[in-house]
Amino acid sequence: MKCPKVLLLAAGLTIFASVDSVAGDVKVIANASVKADTISAADLKRVFLEEKSSLDGSHVEPLLEKEGRAHEAFLQEYLGMSEDDLQSYYQTLLFTGRGFMPKVLGSDAEVVAYVARTQGAIGYVSSAASAEGVKTLAIGVPSSNAERKLITRVEPDYPDTLKRLNIGGTVRLRVSISAKGNVEDVELLGGNPILGESAAAAVKKWVYAAGRSRTIAEVSILFDGR
Repeated sequence: MKCPKVLLLAAGLTIFASVDSVAGDVKVIANASVKADTISAADLKRVFLEEKSSLDGSHVEPLLEKEGRAHEAFLQEYLGMSEDDLQSYYQTLLFTGRGFMPKVLGSDAEVVAYVARTQGAIGYVSSAASAEGVKTLAIGVPSSNAERKLITRVEPDYPDTLKRLNIGGTVRLRVSISAKGNVEDVELLGGNPILGESAAAAVKKWVYAAGRSRTIAEVSILFDGR
């Protein structure tokens, strides 16, 4: 019987070190209903470009500031777009029916108040703004020095029905690893959802070497149906 094969992306885990949640002049905040405490810079961009609508299983909706230093810093550091580019992008989403224009508020205080009372809301404010009533998300950035050695690996079960039908493929998972080395959360990024459930159940039992901070890894698991 062939066992699923665990493949490490790009010849190794794609690791993200949890860094200070404030980058420059801006910090990212979310409603308390959002389960995630950390978000990668790539996922943050995907959320605000409406390519992603959930974090750790929680539905999220982006919120913009109208103008100001925090808005300019957010556009530059996380979206890599100008204000005109962003507005043009949203207009295209509206025109094609693939998205909506996010709510826009005029100040840090308004953004914090709205995020605090609105389930799933995620926004940004200046680094000096009060974050009372909301949670501040740590931004994960790629780090080649954040290696986490896998100590204990549990192989996933290959569902008999899918195996008999030669249904396989690669499942991609995002794995949140605590500083102590236990797996805190697993999110399915791609692949067959049934195989994904099996893979996630196994990965939740994995144990990594202790690290200096919470990290995020992307893992691919191949279910070979042949």
